[in-house]
Amino acid sequence: MDLHEMTALELHQLLQRGEVTPVEAAGHYLARAERLDPELGAFAVLTPERAIERAAAVAAEVPKTAPLWGMPLADKDLHPRAGVPTAFGSRAFEDFVPDESDDTVLAVDRAGAVSLGKTATPEFGLPSYTEALVGRPTRNPWNPALGAGGSSGGAAAAVASGMLPFAPGSDGGGSIRIPAAACGLVGVKPSRGRVPSGSGQSGLAGLGVVGAIARTVADAALLLDGLIAPTGYPPAHAYALRAPGDDGPYLGAAIRGEGRYQIGVLADSPWDDAYEITVAPEARSALDRAIAVLDAARNGIEEIPLAPEPGYAPAFRTIWQAGAGTIPVEDDGIARLEPLTQWLVERGRALPARQLAEALSWLAGFERRTIARFASYDAVLTPALALTPPAVGWYDAVDGEHNFAQQVQVTPFTSFVNVAGLPAITVPVEFTDAGVPMGVQLIGRPGGEMALFDLAAQLERRLRRAPRHPLVW
Repeated sequence: MDLHEMTALELHQLLQRGEVTPVEAAGHYLARAERLDPELGAFAVLTPERAIERAAAVAAEVPKTAPLWGMPLADKDLHPRAGVPTAFGSRAFEDFVPDESDDTVLAVDRAGAVSLGKTATPEFGLPSYTEALVGRPTRNPWNPALGAGGSSGGAAAAVASGMLPFAPGSDGGGSIRIPAAACGLVGVKPSRGRVPSGSGQSGLAGLGVVGAIARTVADAALLLDGLIAPTGYPPAHAYALRAPGDDGPYLGAAIRGEGRYQIGVLADSPWDDAYEITVAPEARSALDRAIAVLDAARNGIEEIPLAPEPGYAPAFRTIWQAGAGTIPVEDDGIARLEPLTQWLVERGRALPARQLAEALSWLAGFERRTIARFASYDAVLTPALALTPPAVGWYDAVDGEHNFAQQVQVTPFTSFVNVAGLPAITVPVEFTDAGVPMGVQLIGRPGGEMALFDLAAQLERRLRRAPRHPLVW
């Protein structure tokens, strides 16, 4: 069996036993990336010489006890790595080479991983699809006419096509879960503060977190454990949020899948009052199948009563635009931004301070109400996407208002989880008649990752999906 046919956990075990070296693993995945990526556009940058040098250094210098020892992965292009071109998905930064690595990159290095390069992202990670003009659109391995989702779309396309065993991503409104669902993968957004790779004060409303994209639940747990585990390094920030609950390891729960839980099924989203939200039959079918499977596993299932939140849409829009307004581009650089980003930057920089403060205050109240609403459930089940993955070029690249509405209509169940700081995991459930994967999302209590991995493992095991590879493999 070739290395890319194995799970990440199986590859990790081979590395630990010495049956495969880090150099051999890196070389295998680099060869696949060089062959397959021209069709998919999953990578912004491949760094083969640097990767092989790093793999040799890991083999010679890093203890095997490092949790991701020798494992190939890649950095999302939003995360600077010293000496590697980092464009943030933007033409305004296409010649930028950072002098320092960020905390996420340092975390994977400390865990003993080997980066093969940078995975593609949309401009500054703002949209929920990956079609940045600085490179090629990222295509879905199951059907290259479709998009891979975003903003961790490159990571998802690389993992789904076997160019990587797994990959870290970041998620500020669904950016791990959306591409994972579109590409038939497991995507984990941890609780706010779970992964210690960033300041507790960075990012408006504390939306963004680092998490894992993988082909199996156990592989996602292995990567998340590795992102959390490295200790013994001085803190990079004077203030750091820490999520409630334990910091894992989660791999055991992801393998066992033994618990019995009370699950609420969510039929509405906080976007319903502002946009026409329709759950496609394919998304509903995946949800119904997940309900049946979890019910057969003797979990309790009940519908969650509706709770309209008419203030959510204007508050979240304000935060989205305000975040874009902080992009470090001025004067001539703005002309190099994509039309959607220009619109967002202009809107964000024109926002009154009072409107921003009021939006942050409203979202803090929404966080409390959401946690209280879900308090009687161990997990909340929703569709992962409301619609099937759209085609490349489907999103309006010029009209910002229309573009925002399109994104909301495809992904109404993700952003509010970031606002509430809750953990969530997406799990593939079935395929449409056209062969497109559809999945569900499980949302946990604050610090409730263990229950999510347990339930996701139950779903994965009981679905008994026959091995199936995407068209591009």
